Amino acid sequence: MFKIIAIILLAISTAGAGYFGWTQKKSVVAVSAQVEELTQKVEEADKKVEATEEELAASKDMLPPLMTKAQELEAVKAAFSTGTVLKDLEAVYAKEKKGLSPERQLGLAGVRLLTNGTKDPATVEAFQKALEMTDWKAQQKVICAAQNALAAAGQKIKVMSECAPEAEGAKSESKADAHAAPAGKADAKDAHGAPAGKDDKKGGKKDAHAPADAHAAVHWDYEGAMGPENWGKEFPTCGKGKSQAPLNIKGPFEKVRFSVAPDYKQGQLKILNNGHTIQVNVPNGSKIRIDGKPYDLLQFHFHRPSEEHIDGKPSAMVVHFVHKNAEGELAVLGVMLREGNENPGIKTLWTHAPKSEGPEVVPDGVMFNPANLLPREMDFFHYDGSLTTPPCTEKVKFFILKSQVNIAKEQVTDFPFKMNARPVQPANGRAIYTN
Repeated sequence: MFKIIAIILLAISTAGAGYFGWTQKKSVVAVSAQVEELTQKVEEADKKVEATEEELAASKDMLPPLMTKAQELEAVKAAFSTGTVLKDLEAVYAKEKKGLSPERQLGLAGVRLLTNGTKDPATVEAFQKALEMTDWKAQQKVICAAQNALAAAGQKIKVMSECAPEAEGAKSESKADAHAAPAGKADAKDAHGAPAGKDDKKGGKKDAHAPADAHAAVHWDYEGAMGPENWGKEFPTCGKGKSQAPLNIKGPFEKVRFSVAPDYKQGQLKILNNGHTIQVNVPNGSKIRIDGKPYDLLQFHFHRPSEEHIDGKPSAMVVHFVHKNAEGELAVLGVMLREGNENPGIKTLWTHAPKSEGPEVVPDGVMFNPANLLPREMDFFHYDGSLTTPPCTEKVKFFILKSQVNIAKEQVTDFPFKMNARPVQPANGRAIYTN
């Protein structure tokens, strides 16, 4: 009996010792794994510390030059802080008759920044104006030309989607400049770029003066809910632009020495009523030279009464001749029409002008020379303005002739629009020049 009990106790002791040994071995294995993991983390931490120390050492080497640059900047800001340099520069630039170049505007903004800091609204406005003056379109042309040339040469280069030939053509069609519609096509565009006589998706008349973009379906008018005072709701530049047209032309004037010289040619008459005005699309060949620089005549159209005022008074009507140069710059020559004798040129136009909105009319064998509507004298008033209809795009040069041309009272009455003139806009400090 005692032998059996002893055997049982021995077996239990052996099992207990085996279990204890197994659990100890397991704990040792787990602890070893933890130690190995901690060792690896310590090594990684040591490497990070070493890399941080190297970066810190490099930063210490860079710090003296940065401190020098900071000191130089503070010295420059201190030199400009009195504002004297800014005032002198503004005075010099104020004498620029043709306005500032984008580079000079950017330089002026930089001096404002050094003088007044980033919190100055005039500084922000100066940089914004520099951006507005930059010819992004011309820069894109350079980029596209280079990319397409490299691609044609077999170079591995990604060409921007805007630079693809088909995209370029589509873009030029869809974003045609409001005043720069091509003349003489069957689908002739109106005075400000939209296809004539088509309806928008809302069932209303196509926006007759707007470019063919997202705004093209927005209806506007010269009175009512979408009259000029409300254009800014759909066309922000109309409400917020600082160089809007037309202006009330009054002194004092600044002198310029250059001249404007029209060279208009006779061509087939192409006339339409676009729902906002009577417009004549001009065949290629007619030009005007402004300070020796050529601009192509695209079309001319009429406003009743005149949009520009002279010393606060409008004329019976005005005809706007719209031009564009090779760089895409727009220039409008305005001829004021006063009540007087019958105008033979107007008689020809009114004879063939549609009484209601519709497509371009090309009467057989009827030729017309836009020069028939010009006075003999070409003295002018000049200011920088905008399209006088939505979207009111700015950077349009206006030249309003001092000499007016007669139009009979009956011819004014026969014009199918009783009123299609935008009110005069604030000058906002703009100079008005005269030659």
